[in-house]
Amino acid sequence: MAGIVVVFDFDKTIIDVDSDNWVVDELGATDLFNQLLPTMPWNSLMDRMMKELHSQGKTIDDIAEVLKRIPIHPRVVPAIKSAHALGCDLKIVSDANLFFIETILKHLGVMDCFSEINTNPSFVDEEGRLRIFPHHDFTSSSHGCSLCPPNMCKGMVIKRIQASISTEKFIYLGDGSGDFCPSLKLGDGDYVMPRKNFPLWDLICRNPNLIKAEVHEWSDGEELEHGLLHLIKKISEENNANNNSAAAQLISVDCKFETMAAQALPQALPVPH
Repeated sequence: MAGIVVVFDFDKTIIDVDSDNWVVDELGATDLFNQLLPTMPWNSLMDRMMKELHSQGKTIDDIAEVLKRIPIHPRVVPAIKSAHALGCDLKIVSDANLFFIETILKHLGVMDCFSEINTNPSFVDEEGRLRIFPHHDFTSSSHGCSLCPPNMCKGMVIKRIQASISTEKFIYLGDGSGDFCPSLKLGDGDYVMPRKNFPLWDLICRNPNLIKAEVHEWSDGEELEHGLLHLIKKISEENNANNNSAAAQLISVDCKFETMAAQALPQALPVPH
């Protein structure tokens, strides 16, 4: 469906858990994670945890296998594939990291459905250790947004996407407090889909006047699929109606000009024989 951009958060939106916590817990590093959490930003802590896991002999393949069994509602993948098949432009804006997201999307068979993944960069170094870095380098400068964590302002990402494609309608799906800032960047005619009883939903409920987009809540993958496809259909029908109206106006104007032109033509003079 040309003209519709669907932006997904990843953790607890596409998948049912937080991917960082899932990997740490499944590989037996929860106690150390909780011990270090008060001492550094989350993004820096995840890089540190990858170092600790590597030192314990955990390989990148071990991490990948853990990611491949991450919980996901059975209707989320069909929802993604349907939205993509309908022609929507699908993007991810997430505070996870690229290796986690790409590993999961490839395993689910939906990697090619997304045109863009905005997240914290990551790569496997020469020692085989996964390195995780901030989307925004907060050690050199601040992104200036008090609503977002220091390593990523999702609102800035949304503004950049909006600036690059000016006429599209947006549907934003998320759950966390970090999804509130991008929700504020949406305008009239856009839609935000917060997961019910999660932090984003709570923030929207407490600050309804700050949100310009139309709000449609969801609780699980089944409601996500139903709500998303309903909105895509709604926007599509509105776009078709607007296009038909514009076409009718053009036809009306053309007819008007043709009538005026015919009236303005001089009458043909009889040719004497």
